[in-house]
This record gives sequence, structure tokens and C-alpha cells, in this order.
Amino acid sequence: MLFRAADESVAARHRVLAATSVSYLIVMLDTSIVNVALERIAGELGIAIAGLQWLVSAYTLAFASLLLTGGTLGDQWGPRRVYGAGLALFAGASTLCGLAATLPGLVVARALQGAGAALLVPSSLKLINQACPEPAVRARAIGIWIGCGGVAMAAGPLVGGALIHAFGWRSIFFVNLPIGLLGLALLSRVPPDAASIGGARLDLPGQVSAAAALGGLIAVLIEGRPLGWTSPAISCGMAATAAAWICFLAVEARALRPMLPLSLFRNGIFTGSTVASTASAFVFYGLLFVTSLYFQEVRGYSPFQAGGALVPLTAMVAVGSLLSNRLVMRLGVRWAVCAAFGAYGIGALAFWSFGPASPYLWAIPPLLLIGLAAGVISPAATAPALGAVEHRRTGVAGAVLNAGRQAGAAIGVAIFGSLVAAFPSFETGLHAALATAAAASFIAGLVWWRALRS
Repeated sequence: MLFRAADESVAARHRVLAATSVSYLIVMLDTSIVNVALERIAGELGIAIAGLQWLVSAYTLAFASLLLTGGTLGDQWGPRRVYGAGLALFAGASTLCGLAATLPGLVVARALQGAGAALLVPSSLKLINQACPEPAVRARAIGIWIGCGGVAMAAGPLVGGALIHAFGWRSIFFVNLPIGLLGLALLSRVPPDAASIGGARLDLPGQVSAAAALGGLIAVLIEGRPLGWTSPAISCGMAATAAAWICFLAVEARALRPMLPLSLFRNGIFTGSTVASTASAFVFYGLLFVTSLYFQEVRGYSPFQAGGALVPLTAMVAVGSLLSNRLVMRLGVRWAVCAAFGAYGIGALAFWSFGPASPYLWAIPPLLLIGLAAGVISPAATAPALGAVEHRRTGVAGAVLNAGRQAGAAIGVAIFGSLVAAFPSFETGLHAALATAAAASFIAGLVWWRALRS
């Protein structure tokens, strides 16, 4: 009987892990697969760079804005219910993306995808935590879960390029539908949520003000150049964004159960980890956006060729994640993350020499360095942050780190895209973006070094 009970427990864990891994796979797939379709989408729908920025940022903006609320809803309504709702929303929104005939429709559908992802990710982790109470088993399960995301990230550009070549750009969204249905089928074999759910409360004022603050910032960064930085619309947008940020901080400081506990940032290590995670996403996703366009618009690559060209970048993210713990064990977490930020900066500056007529082989070393840095920083910066807070607050601390990463990604796409559009030639704008990436990397490395100096 004990052996049978153990077998049932293992089978239940496998069912949870299979269901949650499917969700994380499509969430991470959509962070990289869309980039190789940008040139085709722009051509068919008549979209300028600002429109492409909205297309990419709408997903990460909704993801970042709603991630903390997604975790709260999982605590309040049960992770299985919220997971199922998020997966259904993501799959439905993907279908709307594939059917979209205009830029506004596509941007709204992408935002809905991000909202679905915000429900999926924290609920996935909660389901894994419930199914795997033993720390060692839980660590292995989360490693597999993250590994699926790494594989999806690495394969995204190549898979996207192949789908676009064979079926057109809409297929990169339609492919999420069968994967989502598979995830829902697997979820049906996961035990229902307990009848009694925790008493977490939704911080609605904090959620609204956070979305307004982050959304306003992205809007100003994207539309500032087309409308003019001194235009009335942008001036009003800046004022409204500043007011929204002040309101958000005031609301969170006074809330009994804030969405973002500001007290976490009294800890220097947690603050340094958040800065490192946000800066890493800022650099990586900003560079992924502009290099995808560069390969297609300047070098004339097809989506499939561009996807293949980006494989060294995305594949090294997965490799870096696997090597991160070894580097930390050998160098210490302080040096490992600083070295990774140094690799970011060197890689960005090295890509500067890759011109329109340069052999593609020249691009491989900088792409490898950038991808390796991204893979190393994420897990290496997360562990100290979670270790620096009370055990009961590790869930919200992890959610804050993830929200910071998504916010950094949205801001990176907005700023790097605006830099590319601000110059008469794409290559000059790319150089400005690369210089910004290098400067941000070195500054973030310095902040990290100071945060862990004790």
C-alpha cells in the first residue's frame, strides 16, 4: 500500500510538471519567436518601428503589470483555476493575434497574451510547490520547468523562421493553440484546488496605478520621437506618468497588503538583485529586438535565415543558465554576476564591428557573449534575493524579480527601438543602441558590486 501511494504521488508530480512545463514553454516561446516575424508583419500591415515596438512591448508590459496580481489571484482562487484561466486566455489571445488585420487589433491581442502569461507563471510555480514539498524534489522540478523555457527561448527564432517560411507570419501565433489545448488536457488530470483557499487580497489601487505608471512610461518612450519630445501630447504624458508613479508608491506605502511591499527594498542585496535582473532583461530584449530587425532590414536575411542567425544568442541563454551555478560556486556570486555584466558590455561593443558587408561569423562571438551573460545573471541574481528576505516573503520576492525582468524587457524594446528610429540610418541607430547596452551593463555591474560589498 505504501509503495502504491508512493507511485501515485510520483505520478501526480509528473502530471503537474507536464502541465506547467507546457505553459512555460509557450510563454517563453513568445518572448523570442515574434522577433523574426517583425519585418514581415511590418510589410503586410504597413507598420513603422514605433508600431513594432508596441507589438513587442504590449506583451511584456501586460506581463509585468499583472504578474504580481496573478500571484495574488492564484492564492485567492486556487492555482489550478487561475492556471487554467491563464492558459485558455493565452491560447485564445494567440488565435486573435493570428486573425488580426490591423496594428491596434494585434497589439490588443498581444496584451491579452501577456495577461494570460501573468496568470500562468506564478500559478505554475505554486502548483509545483504543492506537488513537490520536499526541497530536493522541488528544485529538480523547477529546474525541468525552467529548462523547458530555455529550450523554447533557444528554439523560438529558428522555429518562428521555419513557420513563417512555410505558412506565413500568422502561423507563429496559431501554433500556440494546439500547445495550449494540450496544456489544458494535461491540467484536467491535475487534482482540483482545495475547497479552502488562502485569504490573499487583490490590491486593486496598486494594480491600476502600476499599470498606468509603467504603461505611461512605455508610451512616452515609444511615441516621443514620432510626436516630438516637446509636443503637448508627450509633455502631458510625462506629467501623467510621473503622477502615476508617485501615486503607485504612495498607495503601496500605505496599503495593509500591498502588491509590491516597499519594505523589501530596504535590503540592499534584494535591491541589487532586482536592479541586476531588470538591467539584464533591458539589455537582452532590447538587443534581441534591434538585431532581429538588423539582420532582416539591413542584411536582407529572410525570417528563416534571421532565426538561424539568432540561434547562438538564444541558445547560449540556456547554456548560461546551466553553467550559472558552477560559475557561482567557483567565482562567488558577486564576481560571477559582475563578470556576466562585463560580458554583456564587451559583446555589445564587439557587435559594433559587424557591418552590412561583414561575414556572419564575425557576429557569432558577440552573440554568444550576450546570450551567455543573460543566462548566467537570471539564476545567479535570484538566489541572493530570495535568501535575503524572510521565508514567508520568498513568493512575493520572486514575483517582484520576475515583474522587474518583464518591465526591463518592455523598457529595453522601447528605448532601443526609439534609438534606431532616431537616426537617419539603421546602422547608426544600432550603434547608439549598442553603446547604451554597454553603458547600462557596466552601471548595473557596479550597482551589483556595491550591493554585495558586505
